[in-house]
Amino acid sequence: MAKNKHKGSSLDSFLEEEGVLGNFQAIAIKEVVAWQLSQAMKEKNISKSALAALMKTSRTQIDRVLDPTNGNVTLETLLRAAAVLGRSVQLQLV
Repeated sequence: MAKNKHKGSSLDSFLEEEGVLGNFQAIAIKEVVAWQLSQAMKEKNISKSALAALMKTSRTQIDRVLDPTNGNVTLETLLRAAAVLGRSVQLQLV
């Protein structure tokens, strides 16, 4: 009977062994940020079109920012969206 080498290991260690941990972390971060921005928009009753106007950008760009699967959003865009919504972005290297 073959022994499962991953039994008892963490998900992070498994993903790291498979070489995909960074990709999964990036996806998770983008999903959380998109959700937080959406929640802030609901709290302030700001539509996508209104956010685009306040940021002086296109509605298409806002769709990209709020799409949890689209990782092609610049830090500058995230900072501007957060500022318009009265929030800030915090980055940390650990």
